[in-house]
Order: sequence, then C-alpha cells, then structure tokens
Amino acid sequence: MRPPRMNRALILQAPTRTPDGAGGYTQGWQTLGTLWAAVTPATGREAAALGAALARVPVRICLRAAPIGDPRRPIAGQRFTEGPRSFLILAVQETSARLLTCIAEEELVR
Repeated sequence: MRPPRMNRALILQAPTRTPDGAGGYTQGWQTLGTLWAAVTPATGREAAALGAALARVPVRICLRAAPIGDPRRPIAGQRFTEGPRSFLILAVQETSARLLTCIAEEELVR
C-alpha cells in the first residue's frame, strides 16, 4: 500500500464559547496547531439552510497518528481550515498505527 501524500498544511481548531453578557454565548474557534495532511474529496450533496443553498462536500483527511488525549489528535466537533475553506470533523478513525483518517464535511455557501 502506498502511503498518502501529505502535502497540505491544515490548521486544527477547537470550538470555544464566550459569554455574551445576556445569558447566552458566542461561538468561536481556538487554533490548536498546524498539521500536514492528504485531503481526498468524495461525492457531494446540496441542502438548504437559512435561505441560502449549502453544498456539503464530504472529504477524507489522512494525517499522522497521535496518541489519544494529545492536542495534535483531532476529535469529532473540531475543524480543519485551509485559507477560506473549513472542514468540520465528523469522525476520526485509526487507519493504522501511524495514520488517522478524519471523515469531514466542507460546507460551501452558494
């Protein structure tokens, strides 16, 4: 099996909540670090949300493994960003002792 070509620098981010002073919160993102990965697109679908069409494109993101609990190991609910693009992580699976595969979804507003 040929190893994946990890040629894309993705920024791993975790969601944060900041109180808004009125009993609610504002969601933001905290940068955890940059990881090199291989991104493989899959087939997409279209959905409607808040009056705008959203294209949801599933992708597989392969990267080097890190131990459970390590801040470099992604978890579901976090996201990767690359410039203006963002990929919400839906699941993380160990492909081998050295590799992780993240099942993610890129949302594009059309």
